[in-house]
Amino acid sequence: MAAGLALTAGVAYLTWQNEGLAYQVMSLRLPLVLAQLALVFVLSMFAQRLSSAVAGLLFIAYAALTGLTFSALLFAYSPSAVISAFLTTAGTFAAMSVAGFVIKRDLSAMGRFFLFAVLGLFVAMIVNMFVASSALTLGISIVGVLLFAGLTAYDTQMLRNLALSGISGETAERAAINGALALYLDFINMFLFILRLFGIGGSSND
Repeated sequence: MAAGLALTAGVAYLTWQNEGLAYQVMSLRLPLVLAQLALVFVLSMFAQRLSSAVAGLLFIAYAALTGLTFSALLFAYSPSAVISAFLTTAGTFAAMSVAGFVIKRDLSAMGRFFLFAVLGLFVAMIVNMFVASSALTLGISIVGVLLFAGLTAYDTQMLRNLALSGISGETAERAAINGALALYLDFINMFLFILRLFGIGGSSND
C-alpha cells in the first residue's frame, strides 16, 4: 500500500513537472479514469481467480494511472493545500488503522453499513453535480472523511483477522494485494475529501 502511494505521488509530480505530458493527460482524463475503474473492478471481482503476480501488476498499473490523473490536482489546488491535506490524511489514516488493529470490538457487522453509506455518498455526489450546492459539497466532504476513516479501521481489522487465520502461500499473497488495494483506496478517497476541505479557493494559478 505504501509503495502504491509512493508510485502515485511520484507519477503525479513528474507529470505535473512535464507540461507537455500534463496537457496530454488532461486531454485523456476520461479514458484514464475509465481505465482506473476497470482495473478496480477486475481486482475486486476476480481477485480469487488471478495469480498474485497478475494482481500485483494490476495494482501497480492502477497506482500509476491514479498518479497520472492526480497530476491535475497540482494545477487545481495550491501546493500548501495539497501538502496540508496529505499530512492530515496520513495522520488520520495512521490513527484509524492503529485503532482498527487494537480495538477488541468486532467490526465485521459494520460491513453492510459501510457499503450502503458509500453508495449513498456516491448518489449525493452525482446529485451535487447538477445542483452545485456549496453547502452540499461541504457536507459530502465531511461525511466522506468520516466514512473512509471508519473504513480504514474496518479494513485494518479485517486484514488482521485474516492474517491471524493462518492462511499461507498463493492465497495469502492474493489477500495481501487485495488488502493493500483496500487500504490504498481508503487513503486516496480520504485524501480527496480532505483536500476539498483544505483547498477551497486554493488554486495554484491564483
